[in-house]
Amino acid sequence: DITNYLIEGEQYTLLIADGAVVSIELPQTMIMEVTESSEGVKGDSANNVYKPATLQTGLEVQVPLFINQGEKIKVNTEDNSYLGRA
Repeated sequence: DITNYLIEGEQYTLLIADGAVVSIELPQTMIMEVTESSEGVKGDSANNVYKPATLQTGLEVQVPLFINQGEKIKVNTEDNSYLGRA
């Protein structure tokens, strides 16, 4: 859902036809802030373990255990996946 990537102050490419917005082109990746995330469980870092995190727009993505609330992460807009810290 494109609304999960609409952030005030960001710039987007719009396709306008007959004075109405027909399409919004998102960048391939976006930097977003984690607003809610549970604490990671220590001792489980040997595996690629992920936990849910809610971002500033309400989008929920799976992130590694070491990501905490308030951090900025890079998200792939095509599949809503975590790409790394920003």
